[in-house]
Amino acid sequence: MNIDTSNSHAAMDYRAHFATYRGFIQVAVWGSIIIAVILALMAAFLI
Repeated sequence: MNIDTSNSHAAMDYRAHFATYRGFIQVAVWGSIIIAVILALMAAFLI
């Protein structure tokens, strides 16, 4: 991703920000997949 940092705050660490964002998205995706699998298994074995 290309971002122009010439007009930004000097203390902003974009690499750390994007790494944190990427990690959050990965946790959200994996969490959604796990919940979907749990719900599918509940539907298969409890109904």
